[in-house]
Amino acid sequence: MITVGLTGGIGSGKSTVSGLLASYGAVVIDADVLAREAVATGTPGLGAVVVEFGSGVLAADGSLDRKRLAEIVFTKPDRRAALESIVHPLVRDRSRQLVAGLPDDAVVVHEVPLLVEKGMEDDFDVVVVVDASDELRVRRLVDHRGLSAPDAAARIAAQADRATRLASANIVVPNDGPPSALAASVEALWSQLAAMRPDG
Repeated sequence: MITVGLTGGIGSGKSTVSGLLASYGAVVIDADVLAREAVATGTPGLGAVVVEFGSGVLAADGSLDRKRLAEIVFTKPDRRAALESIVHPLVRDRSRQLVAGLPDDAVVVHEVPLLVEKGMEDDFDVVVVVDASDELRVRRLVDHRGLSAPDAAARIAAQADRATRLASANIVVPNDGPPSALAASVEALWSQLAAMRPDG
């Protein structure tokens, strides 16, 4: 088994790359998906969030009001740390459960947005960084996610800077060109990863 930490700044195209890798046979474990599951309605995770942040973070149907919670934690590092102390252990435990059931020759891609920020580089056999310029990422966030340019820039600034992220990479996948160029880069990446497997 080979474990891959896939990361990149917001708007870089991580999910596109993970989807392409999945099409080749990689097992993708998305930390964001696991984080959402950890605080789904009725879970102990959601209960812990309510204890920490109050019932004001719940929507009318009892689910987590993600927008409200984001407003609380985005500009307050101590509150964000409190949220992470609840969610991250749940995500790690679930990730371990998923990996435990996989075959020995699996290529396991962990899509982790904050891999660099959390110092997780040593948790994986290979760290892959999807890279694009800050300007392009702002444009993508504005065009595809409906953010304002200042909001997009603020979200980018809240993460590790580009140079720091690139310094952590074993492999860099550039994503500042057309989709065909990204597809070719991921095809080459898959060849590299497949060759690293025990049977590679």
